[in-house]
Amino acid sequence: MMLYWSIPVIVLLATIEGLVLSRTGKRDYDWGAYFASLGDLLGRTAIDIASLALLGAVYGWVWAHRLWTVPLGNASAFTLLFLGQEFAYYWAHRSAHRMRWFWATHAVHHSPNQLNLSAAYRFGWTGRLSGSTVFYLPLIWLGFPPIAVFVTLTLNLLYQFMLHATWIPKLGPLEHVLNTPSHHRVHHAANLDYLDANYGGVLIIFDRLFGTLRVEREDLPCRYGLVTPLKARNTISIAFHEWRALLRDLSQARSPRAVWFTLFGPPGWRADGQGQTTEDLRRLATAPAPAPGD
Repeated sequence: MMLYWSIPVIVLLATIEGLVLSRTGKRDYDWGAYFASLGDLLGRTAIDIASLALLGAVYGWVWAHRLWTVPLGNASAFTLLFLGQEFAYYWAHRSAHRMRWFWATHAVHHSPNQLNLSAAYRFGWTGRLSGSTVFYLPLIWLGFPPIAVFVTLTLNLLYQFMLHATWIPKLGPLEHVLNTPSHHRVHHAANLDYLDANYGGVLIIFDRLFGTLRVEREDLPCRYGLVTPLKARNTISIAFHEWRALLRDLSQARSPRAVWFTLFGPPGWRADGQGQTTEDLRRLATAPAPAPGD
């Protein structure tokens, strides 16, 4: 696939960025995170290649049972495919933040405590194995060829590579339509005001439509990483840290409801209502301070 052919280029660009940032002294560049991201990329590539046959059989079955065939011989069809893929990506990405099963993989992408180009290809090893591509199956079922769907997704991800460069400023009127580095800085920020925002791929229009847009503020610099920062530099530890936490919480679940919400509720959910979901954290932040003597 095109994404595999691009690997040497994106690694080279990330390396050049790291060298420039290090030599200019503008930032204490985190080379440990750089190599952890490189390990993640290499391991994920091997796993993805190994799983292609199984996933190809799934895509082929859906394609064989499609409702109709969309001919890709004109601009209208490609526009529909692009918008359909953007819509599917928005909901896949939003679910990766709001459903812990998918967050267990996606947390890896948000684990770097610096945002830079090397963070762009730290995705985790379990995305395909956890079923993240299910969000794109409706496009195949509706008649778009699987290869066209996933090439479009690949181009989406390649576009997003440059969104991880913190040295690119706001882009004026383009901020209203496109997902930009500024929007993506907010997406990667762990600040409470910025959590769970800006899920778009190439476009930002679905965030505007569904109320998940947050704009980067000059008075609130982004703090990158997870809400509870991850200090690990070992690629394997990074890949499975959230899965270990998920299994721990599952072992403590005492009802079918607790099992369900531990798996598919938002990250931080707890049965006693004392969790650390985004909603919990915001509620605590806005709660009135206890009166003296309480």
